[in-house]
Amino acid sequence: MSKQKVLFLCTHNSARSQLGEALLRHFYGDRYEAYSAGVEPGSLNPYVVMVMEEMDVDMSSHRAKSADEFKDAELDHIVTVCDNANEICPFFAGGKNYFHESFPDPSTFTGRDEEILARVRYVRDEIKAWIDKNFG
Repeated sequence: MSKQKVLFLCTHNSARSQLGEALLRHFYGDRYEAYSAGVEPGSLNPYVVMVMEEMDVDMSSHRAKSADEFKDAELDHIVTVCDNANEICPFFAGGKNYFHESFPDPSTFTGRDEEILARVRYVRDEIKAWIDKNFG
């Protein structure tokens, strides 16, 4: 049986969609191929990398990618994880199912490192719970 392909989308592909990709791959990689992209790709958020390392998930091979890289891909599920991406989500001819769930944007978090990390952990855990509910 082939794995279902899931693409997580957000604005910059720096945090929320990266978390979705890493979490789905780590916990359900036996059933899903996970990818992520952004409608305006930026750079990977270092706090995201740190909170995933706490779960023994290595994100060293991750990079911010454009949604254009997937425009011709056959995808079973497209998941927008922020309102902006949902509003301007490109059409994927190969997309079968679309999901939307908005999560707080870690790039807007300010404060001391430990405060930011705590908030990013919260977002990570919220995305994990959503993935468990919808893909677990």
